[in-house]
Amino acid sequence: MRRQTGFTLIEIAIVLVIIGLLLGGILKGQELITSARVRNLISQQEGVKAAYFGFLDRYRALPGDYDQASKNIANIAGVTQCGTGDGNGNGRIETTGNENILAWEHLSKAGFINGSYTCNPTESNATTPTNPYAVRLQLVWDSDYADAGGNPPLRHNLKTGNQIPSDILAEVDRKIDDGNALAGVFRYTNATYLGGASPVASSASTCYSATAPYNWNATSPQSNCSGVTLF
Repeated sequence: MRRQTGFTLIEIAIVLVIIGLLLGGILKGQELITSARVRNLISQQEGVKAAYFGFLDRYRALPGDYDQASKNIANIAGVTQCGTGDGNGNGRIETTGNENILAWEHLSKAGFINGSYTCNPTESNATTPTNPYAVRLQLVWDSDYADAGGNPPLRHNLKTGNQIPSDILAEVDRKIDDGNALAGVFRYTNATYLGGASPVASSASTCYSATAPYNWNATSPQSNCSGVTLF
C-alpha cells in the first residue's frame, strides 16, 4: 500500500491562523503609525496656535510684527539678520520684512515654543520649525488657501507644509474641524511658498474631491498635500 503524504487539516488551520495573526499585526501597526502622525500634526498646529495667542495676550502684538521685540524680549537685538529684530507693528505678519520668518524667533525667544530660532532671509531648520515630514511651516497673513466660494479673504493662518498624505490630512480635519477641505478652520492649500520646501503641494483634484462636500482624498491617498489652520 502506498502511504500518502501532505498536510493535515489541523496543520493547514494552524498555518492560516498564524498568517491571519501576522496580517492583523501589520494592519494594526499601520493604524497606530497613522494615528501617531495625526496626533503629531494636531499637536503641532494647536501648539503654534496657542503660542500665537499667548504672545498676543502678553505683548499686545503679533509675533514677527511686534515693533518693540528687541526691547522687551531677551536675545533679540544683535543676533537677528532680519533688520533690528522688530516688525512694523501694523497688525499683520507679512512676508514684507520677513515678518513671517521673524515670527518664529519672537515666539521661541519669548518662550512660547520649543527650540531656538533666529531669523534669516534664507530659511533653514535654524529659522523655522518643520512638520513631521521635515518640511517647514509658515505663519503668515495672506489669502493663499482654499475656499468653497473661490474668494478667500486675507487672514492669519498657519500652513502645515507639504509632503503630507491626503488621508492624514483627512483625519486631522475630521478630528479638529468639519472634514471639508474648502471650509472651516482647517483647509487645503496649494501655496507655492511652503517654507522653501520642494516640491510644492499637489493639485486640488488629487488631494480632495472637486465636488461638494469637498472631502479629502482618503481612499487613494496622494502623498504630497498640505493644509492650513485659519486664525
